[in-house]
Amino acid sequence: MKFHLDVAHGVNMITRHEDTRVWVNNQAWEESVIVPWQGAAVAWQVAHFDALGPQAFARLLSLEPELILFGSGQRLRFAPAPWLRALIERGVGVETMDTAAACRTFTVLAGEGRKVVAALLVPRRELNPPST
Repeated sequence: MKFHLDVAHGVNMITRHEDTRVWVNNQAWEESVIVPWQGAAVAWQVAHFDALGPQAFARLLSLEPELILFGSGQRLRFAPAPWLRALIERGVGVETMDTAAACRTFTVLAGEGRKVVAALLVPRRELNPPST
């Protein structure tokens, strides 16, 4: 018997994750990215956690999700409640986890047909790392 993953047509999948890259439908992203369950993934114009604020999260409302998975980078960092106020007021759930966990969870939920959006912080690779 052959087993294979059933994927709904038109649903985005995060197919791979590394520390400085995320693959959405086999396309590599080397920057923070917003991945809706359907439609195009787009760059999220935040390079790191400290660049976030309420406007970064309010932007996600236009995608009309039922749930947002916030991938906070390589380690778990929670967004302050005021940053999430617009989402909470509209009844949108927000789950915070490190980016690797958010990638795995997104693929499961999107595959189940959930209206989920992954907002993933992807740290940029240093072009010239400091010498030691």
